[in-house]
Amino acid sequence: MFTKILIANRGEIACRVIATARKMGIATVAVYSDADRDARHVALADEAVHIGPPPSRESYLAADKIIAAAKKTGAQAIHPGYGFLSENEEFARRVEEEGLAFIGPKHYSIAAMGDKIASKKLAKEANVNTIPGYNDAIDTAEQAVAIARDIGYPVMIKASAGGGGKGLRVAFNDKEAFEGFTSCRNEARNSFGDDRVFIEKFVEEPRHIEIQVLGDSHGNVIYLNERECSIQRRHQKVIEEAPSPFISDATRKAMGEQAVALAKAVKYQSAGTVEFVVGKDQSFYFLEMNTRLQVEHPVTECITGLDLVELMIRVAAGEKLPLAQQDVQRNGWAIECRINAEDPFRNFLPSTGRLVRFQPPKASMWASDVEHLQGVRVDTGVGEGGEIPMYYDSMIAKLIVHGADRNDAIAKMRDALNGFVIRGISSNIPFQAALLAHPKFVAGDFNTGFIAEHYGSGFRAEDVPHDDPDFLVALAAYANRRALQRSAGISGQMRGHEFKVGEDFVVVRLDSGGRHHRQPATVRDFEAQSGSSVVETNGKKYAICSKWHLGGARIRGTVDGKPFTAQVERGVPRNPLALRISHDGTRLDALVLTPRGAELHGLMPYKAPPDMSRFLLSPMPGLLVDVAVQPGQRVQAGERLAVIEAMKMENVLFAAADGVVGKVLAAKGESLAVDQPIVEFEK
Repeated sequence: MFTKILIANRGEIACRVIATARKMGIATVAVYSDADRDARHVALADEAVHIGPPPSRESYLAADKIIAAAKKTGAQAIHPGYGFLSENEEFARRVEEEGLAFIGPKHYSIAAMGDKIASKKLAKEANVNTIPGYNDAIDTAEQAVAIARDIGYPVMIKASAGGGGKGLRVAFNDKEAFEGFTSCRNEARNSFGDDRVFIEKFVEEPRHIEIQVLGDSHGNVIYLNERECSIQRRHQKVIEEAPSPFISDATRKAMGEQAVALAKAVKYQSAGTVEFVVGKDQSFYFLEMNTRLQVEHPVTECITGLDLVELMIRVAAGEKLPLAQQDVQRNGWAIECRINAEDPFRNFLPSTGRLVRFQPPKASMWASDVEHLQGVRVDTGVGEGGEIPMYYDSMIAKLIVHGADRNDAIAKMRDALNGFVIRGISSNIPFQAALLAHPKFVAGDFNTGFIAEHYGSGFRAEDVPHDDPDFLVALAAYANRRALQRSAGISGQMRGHEFKVGEDFVVVRLDSGGRHHRQPATVRDFEAQSGSSVVETNGKKYAICSKWHLGGARIRGTVDGKPFTAQVERGVPRNPLALRISHDGTRLDALVLTPRGAELHGLMPYKAPPDMSRFLLSPMPGLLVDVAVQPGQRVQAGERLAVIEAMKMENVLFAAADGVVGKVLAAKGESLAVDQPIVEFEK
């Protein structure tokens, strides 16, 4: 067995590998760029080596620097994690040639499966079901349109070396095929250094279901059940679960056996994933094989009881698999939510910056057996005070729960999301909460078009209706009473003029349009020691009890004897005195006032925000890679204006209306802040 390994990655996956290596008694070496100098994976590793500037091509994609770091520190093996060099055939081969072990498949397996065009041909030879399409590289957009017409719309345009949603478009007509081909090539060239693109038939109403496989160097290959990955936004997975609520045992077995046959055909060693697109009749077709550890591997670990990273390390060290196919378990239900640094209320635009507060519902599955038994796990590469840089992907953490069945897992996940505190940047937690509460998701009735169908026009606060909005009002009144009670207990008050706390309040809900809804609330039977009281509002009574203390963002307690978790925060952008209550994805911003205070507040004039309609504003922090207009130029609605790059994604900004460009306020190559003006139009 190895005594020291190097992790050629960053973020949560680097921390994940370090956790298992430490459990196995193996020393670890981290590598880091300038942007990650203070990152969590650097602090956790036994050693750390600096490998370059923030851009990944100069650091995490620099094979020479990584191999040199391994040799310098005496590491015997390299674990690539996922992304970056994990599926790079040349890197795997070079690692082996340098006398090091690659903790992943052999380079020839990566070569066979990493190229999507070659992999489809090989899958056919292995009698694996494949989708109709044109499996050779396409040279021009015109050729792409002709091929798409021949296959029949809709078609999927994919980069041969793609992954993670990069270099992928769905086209329903000639125009979308032409533009999609160009965008795919550009993204593929920038992300993977390989601009080959191919086209295949897009299966409508499909499910994305993948099979986890595991092979060793002794010819043994098994499959570890399936993962349901159909909840996707722009072809990137949002929620994954295991097992799938859709397929039958017979389909599971057939898919598993085909996945094993494919793995054996390429002499696969290590953990890998065979992805299938599954029709509503449970017909399934090979999509691609990921020759690496998947982001969503924890859900498989939860239901099988296996540590996939440990098994990868043992296989790389030459050991045989410790179990056969009949030994693979399937216990309970696991769900994973990807917690990303993005603002769901601004079309999921990237959100970068400092994590002012970061309090996961649990530290980590690996921290203690107790947390494991509670069925909540958090895999993350950041900590409070850490930075979310613009150079890498948007993932903050992975939140995983393990329940007795699917309903239990959903309930655990909703509670865990309620308790996940993130401040300083925006996250997609409200969107995850909405998905988990959606009736069709709860029923298991969905496909890969689920998000596009139900949230096609974007995500708004009203898309997360609360089961009991009066509870949020009651909780705001309760939290305010706790704060006032503390003020009343301050010593040194003048006798006869002590601060007295009343029972009657008015909760004034705030909204962006300046409209204020007032709702009376009475807080009685308040007991400071036990933290209990009865709140009455809108004809309902809520018996709330909690040990919550002022300043704590997370509030746990019971309401009418039932446990709840929510978040309370004082101060919102529109009013520093307001309370923000967050629960089940719904947010209430409100002032809690005395009846007289509410009466006076109603007399306050509303100050409208400034009119910024003449400006093109940067919707996110990022790099301005192109400005497509000049002063005096007349533009039409829908015309391309600028391109911003953030978190490895290219974001094109279009004109919302016809107009004439007055000034260009930002230059190509400039780093932009959120809402920074780029172009000003003439009046």
